Amino acid sequence: MVSEWKECVFRDLLQEPVRNGIYKPSEFHGRGTKVINMGELFAYPRLHSVEMKRVQLTESECERFSVHAGDLLFARRSLVAEGAGKCCIVLEVNEPTTFESSLIRANVDKTKADAAFLYYLFSSPVGAYHLDTILRHVAVAGITGKDLMGLRIEVPGPDVQKEIALVLAAFDDKIELNRKMNGTLDAMARALFKSWFVDFDPVRAKAEDRNTGLFEAIAALFPDSLEESSLGEIPRGWTVEPIGNLTEVIGGTTPSTKEHEYWAPDTHAWATPKDLSNLQTPVLLKTERRVSEKGLNQIGSGLLPVGTVLLSSRAPIGYLAVAEIPVAINQGFIAMKPREGVSNLFLLYWAEVAQETIKSRANGSTFLEISKSNFRQIDVVRPDESVMKKFDAYVRPWYQRIVANEHETATLTKMRDALLPKLISGEIRLPVH
Repeated sequence: MVSEWKECVFRDLLQEPVRNGIYKPSEFHGRGTKVINMGELFAYPRLHSVEMKRVQLTESECERFSVHAGDLLFARRSLVAEGAGKCCIVLEVNEPTTFESSLIRANVDKTKADAAFLYYLFSSPVGAYHLDTILRHVAVAGITGKDLMGLRIEVPGPDVQKEIALVLAAFDDKIELNRKMNGTLDAMARALFKSWFVDFDPVRAKAEDRNTGLFEAIAALFPDSLEESSLGEIPRGWTVEPIGNLTEVIGGTTPSTKEHEYWAPDTHAWATPKDLSNLQTPVLLKTERRVSEKGLNQIGSGLLPVGTVLLSSRAPIGYLAVAEIPVAINQGFIAMKPREGVSNLFLLYWAEVAQETIKSRANGSTFLEISKSNFRQIDVVRPDESVMKKFDAYVRPWYQRIVANEHETATLTKMRDALLPKLISGEIRLPVH
């Protein structure tokens, strides 16, 4: 049997009127109760217990301004219109937690509505339409709690709400699991790079006649002593060389945006640093813009192959990713195509560790930028080729798992986003079990 959808006022689904968050002067910040800010709301639409800033509250304030699992939080104001009304759901609270003044808290009555369903509703095009009707444009875009409570929305019965929320949450749970796994795998690779190529742990262990913790055949690849170099002590037999010896350093350009034929048909991926800015793992699978064949011909570096390491070279310096698609780039990048015998993953993690050194070579009056010539001259400790190959052999399966997870996440996100408006609007209806 399919539940009927009925129009109701949002206020009637709540236990109490919505509340704006608390404002506290700066002297009360830095200690006390965890506080949810706009940053958490935008970074974690389904908010678990994460690290947050803290604010000191009185007992009365803590009672009035606490959040609990199942609460909905809305962005009360935003510098950009699309940010106002942004909704997140609090899934987990592991200690007393409050919320700041730019947020609105809605406490859902569990006997009348499912909080997760309402979160998905306000995250859908249907919800965006409703929120847009109460959006006020003053100094910044914003909504008021009174207007929010007065929204008229269509919802099914609580049982169907739960069914819809469970379907959509299954996608989000798997997406979050993939991201956590990728974070762990990336951290493992970074830790191994640091141990072998920054701290030189296996070499120091052998020099001090300690167990390296590695298989004997792998430990044998490392020397048993350090020697002085221009970069300080490095493993004996390893060399200090400019990064330009390890990789071909390439730049890009932007075809004229006045020439329509450079952009249509949109045949080839074309990256800007913006494409890297929101990546949660250093893997580039798609770009916001694409160029035509004629547009590609305007870019001297052409189409870069899969495996190229991309580093943003300005505004800001330091975004990193490995291209998992053939891609052309604009002038905001330094692209690294590894030379014979050099692992692109070695280059990726070296560039991450060397961020401060890279930035120190930048210059510019409007914004800092590192030129290709300055980048090529940066010294790097080059290990024995056998050690680099072994590092790649360890890390490559982890990286390939990250890429596979990113592909799966992209597919799941597309499926969820296609289902979301259909389920929320009632176009696809689920039976009550």
